[in-house]
Amino acid sequence: MVGKLAADTILLDVREVTLIADYFVIATGGSERQVQALVEAVQEQLQEKGIKPLGVEGDAASGWVLLDYLDIVVHVFTAPVRRFYDLEGLWSRARTVLRID
Repeated sequence: MVGKLAADTILLDVREVTLIADYFVIATGGSERQVQALVEAVQEQLQEKGIKPLGVEGDAASGWVLLDYLDIVVHVFTAPVRRFYDLEGLWSRARTVLRID
């Protein structure tokens, strides 16, 4: 995903705060088009390994796409939508494993 120029990518370990997943990946695309490119890159790279999402919610036009891989949930936002939903604040008790600015 970094190769597609995602901004402010963060990996949160949410195992201690929720049962819905083990990790959240949160990344920002600079535009709707970039959000779509990031989502497609994640799907393509995991598909090559035989991994398909259990579900996909949202779309690039909404500014937020969620890819559910059971233990890992990937959130790709546009910057304004990411600030609005503030998942890092919502899940502030989760441990930050990795942050790539």
